[in-house]
Amino acid sequence: MRGKRVRLVVAVAAALALTACGGGGGNQLSGGGTEVKVDTGAHFEPGTTMDSLQKQGTVRVGVKIDQPLFGLKGLDGQMQGFDVETAKIVAGRLGIPPERIQWVETPSKTREEVLEQGKVDMVVATYTINDERKKRISFAGPYYEAGQDLMVKSDDTRITGPQSLRPTGAKVCSVIGSTPAEQIRKYVDESNLVLFDVYSKCADALRTGQVQAVTTDNVILLGLVQQSGGQFKMVEKPFTREPYGIGIRKGDVKFCEFIDHALTQAAQDGSYARAWQATAGKVSRQTPQLPKLDPCG
Repeated sequence: MRGKRVRLVVAVAAALALTACGGGGGNQLSGGGTEVKVDTGAHFEPGTTMDSLQKQGTVRVGVKIDQPLFGLKGLDGQMQGFDVETAKIVAGRLGIPPERIQWVETPSKTREEVLEQGKVDMVVATYTINDERKKRISFAGPYYEAGQDLMVKSDDTRITGPQSLRPTGAKVCSVIGSTPAEQIRKYVDESNLVLFDVYSKCADALRTGQVQAVTTDNVILLGLVQQSGGQFKMVEKPFTREPYGIGIRKGDVKFCEFIDHALTQAAQDGSYARAWQATAGKVSRQTPQLPKLDPCG
């Protein structure tokens, strides 16, 4: 996610060439989330990352542990969220069941570092694909496209997107110094922009009627909606683009192609949609489609 962001702690298209040829058997193992297909008969080209991971029987995945609905460590110690389920899908295509995944806490500022140092095999952590990061690591995907959105009260029918803000005279809240606070200035008068230091204060202001909308990335808003007890909803009309990719070691084209194929298969067999519905889909009214995948290499 964007660098200038106060984090709220509460709260995959045509198939690409694949170096693995699918084997025969597959298991269905829940692993504490959605049922995941584990391809026990997969075979991979010797010397590839896939071959190495399959022989190890485990994969290390960098994730966030404080991002509700995407990457969150529950009170029971189990990982949950859409990023987590996406990682399980990829691991399953490697023949690795969920219980053999090693989850590694990976905050935003360390994502490139852990890949470069070989501490993880991939990072699935609300990881926006951009040119600066591509100088250090490679990306598979994207598997999800986030974007700035609006959160309003559940009974609000007047605010239907950013273009409706100025005509309705709505006051909008965001966070000081954040990119969303700058982006929203195109749609509201300066006098109707309210800024706080954290998004929880924006949620309080919406609850008490001091503002009529809160704006930031939809993944943060989903967490706030979840915490609102039904008081808030998301407009679900994103007006910026943030493609989330799976980070891997720089230049590992075959692993990128493998992951992209796994994501494509998941979109085709419904496991991508099920992963969403079991996590962020509990709050979001819409199930996203797998975005167009970027070329590997």
